[in-house]
Amino acid sequence: MSTLWLYSSLCLILFNVSLVTLMYPVIQPYHKNFLQVDARHHIYFEEVGNPRGYPVVFVHGGPGGGVFPNCRRFFDPRHYRIILFDQRGSGQSRPYADLVDNTTPNLIGDMEVLREYLNIEQWMVFGGSWGSTLSLAYAIEHPDRVRALILRGIFLARQEEIDWLYGPNGAARMFPAEYARFMSILSPEERITPVESYYKYLTDDDELVQLKAAWEWDIWESSISQLIPYQRDWDNTSPEDWQASLAIARIESHYFVNQSFLPYENQLLDGAKTLGHIPTTIVNGRYDVICPCKTAYELAEAMPHADFIIVPDTGHSSMEQGTSDVLTQVMDQYRRLQ
Repeated sequence: MSTLWLYSSLCLILFNVSLVTLMYPVIQPYHKNFLQVDARHHIYFEEVGNPRGYPVVFVHGGPGGGVFPNCRRFFDPRHYRIILFDQRGSGQSRPYADLVDNTTPNLIGDMEVLREYLNIEQWMVFGGSWGSTLSLAYAIEHPDRVRALILRGIFLARQEEIDWLYGPNGAARMFPAEYARFMSILSPEERITPVESYYKYLTDDDELVQLKAAWEWDIWESSISQLIPYQRDWDNTSPEDWQASLAIARIESHYFVNQSFLPYENQLLDGAKTLGHIPTTIVNGRYDVICPCKTAYELAEAMPHADFIIVPDTGHSSMEQGTSDVLTQVMDQYRRLQ
C-alpha cells in the first residue's frame, strides 16, 4: 500500500467538510447461522457481500461488544466476502454474557473453527479496539492464515492500558464527572481496585446487582468513546434497558482481571515483530481516550512495514466519520490483494 496515497487521501477526507461518508450502504447478509464451537458455546455469524469475493473477517471490540449492521459498511460488497461473528457470550452468540471457557485462546480457536467451516484458506483480518487485540493474537498464532491485517484503536491488553482507562490518573482526568459517576456505586475501599470491584458485582448471584453494575460500566465507556461525547439521558431507563450492557461489562471485566488470558504482559507487542510478511495498516484517532495513540505508536514501531495513520479529528469510535472514511478507503485500496 502506498503511504503517499494514504496521506493524500487522508487530507481529502479530513479537509473537505462537504464530503459525504465514504462508507457503503447497509446490505443484508446472504447467509447467517450459528456454529457450535464446543459443548457449551454457539457463535452467531453472518456473510455479506460477494459470495465469491475475497474473504475478510470483522473482529469486534469489547470483548463482549458484538456486531451490528454498520460493521458491514467498511467493505465494498461487490469485491469482498465479508464475515462477521459474535465472539463467545457476545451479541447473538449463546449463552449470552457467559464467562465459562471464555478466554483469548478459546476465541482464537473459534476463529479457526469458523474459517475451516467456511472453507476459507486465507482471509484478511479487520479488528478494532479489543478486536485489534484478538486480531493480533490470532495472526501470531496462525500467521499463514492471514492475508492482511487492518487494525484500529489499538489495545495491547497491558496493565498500563487498563489502569489508564479505569484508574483515577488516566481518562478520569479528562472526564472527571463521568468518572465520578463510574465510581459512585463503589465504596472508598473498592475504588482502589475498580476493575476487580466491578467484577465482583458483575458476577454477583443477584441479577439486578449485575445489571446495575453493567449499566454503569457501559455508561463510562460510552461517555468517552467519541471526540464529541454522545449525548443521552442515561437515567431515564429500566433494568430491561441494562440487559444489553451485560455482555460487554461482564466479559471485559472477566478478561481484564485475568490479564486477558495472555501468556505475559508484552506478548502481543513481541509477537507483532514476527508479522513483517503480512501487509498491515494501523489506524488510531488522535483524541482516542479509550485507546490512546501511544499504544498505536508502539505497535507501529514494532511493525515498521505497516502503514500508520493517525486520524486528526476523532476519538475511539469507528463510526466517527474521519475514522470510518479512512477505514473504508483503506479497504478499497486492499482490493488489489488477491
